[in-house]
Amino acid sequence: MIPTVPRRLLLGGALAMPFIRTASAQQTFEFVAGSLGGGWYTMGAGIAALAKDEADLQIRVVPGGGLANPTRINNGQSQMGWGIDAFTAAAVRGEDPYRQKHDRIRTLGTGYSPTEHNLVRAADKGSDDMRALLTGRGLRIGCPQRSSTDEMTLQRILKFYGTSPDQIRANGGTYLNGSYNDVAAAFGDGQVDCVYFALAKPAAVLTELGQGRRTSKLVAFPDDVRKHLIDTYAYNQGVIPAAAYPTLQSADVPVTTMDSVIVVHETVPDDVAYKLTKVLIAARGARLTQIHASMGSYDPKEAWKYAGAPLHPGAARAYREAGAMPA
Repeated sequence: MIPTVPRRLLLGGALAMPFIRTASAQQTFEFVAGSLGGGWYTMGAGIAALAKDEADLQIRVVPGGGLANPTRINNGQSQMGWGIDAFTAAAVRGEDPYRQKHDRIRTLGTGYSPTEHNLVRAADKGSDDMRALLTGRGLRIGCPQRSSTDEMTLQRILKFYGTSPDQIRANGGTYLNGSYNDVAAAFGDGQVDCVYFALAKPAAVLTELGQGRRTSKLVAFPDDVRKHLIDTYAYNQGVIPAAAYPTLQSADVPVTTMDSVIVVHETVPDDVAYKLTKVLIAARGARLTQIHASMGSYDPKEAWKYAGAPLHPGAARAYREAGAMPA
């Protein structure tokens, strides 16, 4: 006689099917976030904890980067993770910097964390004029790894100004890549005089830079750079309020911004996408803000409207049930 198998084990096995990693009945989903020390990693860990507590979903967070994450998810290396609105849309279309259409990715919506671009310089080094700063001889600048949207955006700005990482080095300067923590440490040690980070406010690493031994300043994004990034690459207009980093600024600082999207592989079961989205909808406001202040901006009535990639059917169900999305 064949023994009866509990229904929950059968369901667990079905869920594990195309991404099975262990013999466990309950699947663990891999969520690719950002660099260690960055806001994305903190937010990913917070979402994983919520999912476990509220929906019994097992999510493991691993480091990643906004540029590479859509490809990693499209290829099935991770089942879910963070993406950037403009870059995720480019991945779906197969447009620069992506070489082919990413047609296997879906989303759980956007608006989870508007992300500002931050250029910080040592107060005694360089200029407040971005063009003069980034094209000057002997520039020493650090930014995250090349799989990040931070680094891609910095390269786009450098290209707009007629320079590049190779040109910086040829002019006797330094162009350093590393994790947020490594780049911040290099700034504190005087190895670089400027850093470029795309991080949602309040970013711990920027707060720490402002409290460090080197007096530092945020550099405003001039109109021409903002217009170029918005018109050419679909970035957004933003402002860092004066109160955000009091030791780095004395007034509002105009910048460009991006927004965060939760990207999932198309084979993530509808029930899993539904449960995770339902957890996020229920946590909007105070609970998400406790994970990271920027997550307070999440609005289910707007989140599902993101048109850069298809909304996962399970997420659509959760938004409809919440009354955020028309039936």
